[in-house]
Amino acid sequence: MTLSMEGVLALAPDESSAKAARGLQAPGGWPLLGASPRALWGECKGSGAKPYQTQVDLSGPAFRCSCPSRKFPCKHGLALLMLHVQNAPLFSAASEPPAWVSEWLEARADKVQKKEVQASAPAPAANPEAAAQREAQRWERIALAGQDLQRWLADQLNQGMGALNTEALKTWQSMAARLVDAQAPGLAQRLREAAAGVHQGADWPERTLARLGLLQLACEALARRQDLAPAMQAELRQLLGWPLERADVLASGERVDDAWTVLASFSEEREDRLTERRVWLQGESTGRRALLLDHAFAGRGFEQAWLVGSRQRAVLAFYPGSAGLRALCIESPVQEGVARWPATELRQEWQVLAERVAASPWLPLQPMVLSKAVLLRAGTHWQIACEGQVLPAAIPDTQAWQLLALQGGAPLGLMGEWDGRTLRPLSVWNPAAPAPLWLLGAAS
Repeated sequence: MTLSMEGVLALAPDESSAKAARGLQAPGGWPLLGASPRALWGECKGSGAKPYQTQVDLSGPAFRCSCPSRKFPCKHGLALLMLHVQNAPLFSAASEPPAWVSEWLEARADKVQKKEVQASAPAPAANPEAAAQREAQRWERIALAGQDLQRWLADQLNQGMGALNTEALKTWQSMAARLVDAQAPGLAQRLREAAAGVHQGADWPERTLARLGLLQLACEALARRQDLAPAMQAELRQLLGWPLERADVLASGERVDDAWTVLASFSEEREDRLTERRVWLQGESTGRRALLLDHAFAGRGFEQAWLVGSRQRAVLAFYPGSAGLRALCIESPVQEGVARWPATELRQEWQVLAERVAASPWLPLQPMVLSKAVLLRAGTHWQIACEGQVLPAAIPDTQAWQLLALQGGAPLGLMGEWDGRTLRPLSVWNPAAPAPLWLLGAAS
């Protein structure tokens, strides 16, 4: 794998990590540096007597470090890559890496091999009658909870939004807990999000009613589940928080082989030390967009690294459903050069988005790609102008000013997430250049 300095910075979990990595560039701080075609490794002096052992598997890239940081990759892993990009001769070539490196590489290879064997192996024999009975019982519990939720929603509307206070909102949390007990955690999460938005912003009644309306729609879908098309039933199941097994998706999901441009990669913290990562891809020959949704607990890293602005050959297995966005990567992707950013028209983007919303109204985020976007300041707010339309932008001031200076008034390509009201930019590029110019949360 060949990385540029921009590519290394794109892997940083946040700007502070990138800045800290730059401060570790002095070769004197690395008593050991080594490289092989497969990996990089080094020992970095820290505050303790024993240096940190840092290693990078270049096939990912994947990182490992003995430091206590919960960030992934940590500043030492980023610094190791930066050093190699800027001064590769510092790394002594070795046919065999140290034991602490080779053991990690072998463990990673064994893990990949076991997954491939598991994916190709036939599923263990199961009792289909018992499985069908358990599934029917869960659907019955959820259906009853849906009826309960529907009555509760009607009570809230009868009381009116003006009656919502701290005491009243406690009943929302109680209702959410009952949904969890009924094995519908997805509905519970949406209800909690609606409660969190009460009294937040001038338009909170409108936003709250919209969220409750989607819950009402889910209740109606539950009541007539048997009449829904299989794709919509699968969409409803995901809405409920009833996940499909990864093995089932890999075995039966629609497979698409393409060269995928990595449009954006964004991570954010969820509850209970859970990190969610969303990677957005676009197929070169199929024109299809895909979402790779992963979660990591307690600062652990993700299996695959997707470098924004790269072109990856991969086979994806798509989840069943009417949205047709979420997918899994069947095997480790293979980098094939730089990105081929899509050229789009705003009218076409709106059309595809509208069709996707009609097919799956519960999608929280929609991918949007704008070929001629310009960031504007409107009073105290930010907007994105494109082809005669202006969209509200959700972007922190510090990043907005950086992007404003970067674009210099010229239109750029932009990829972001549309939540129905605002567009959050995730990556920006010059259509004439292969590498992304700006990434949300990363230092440029």
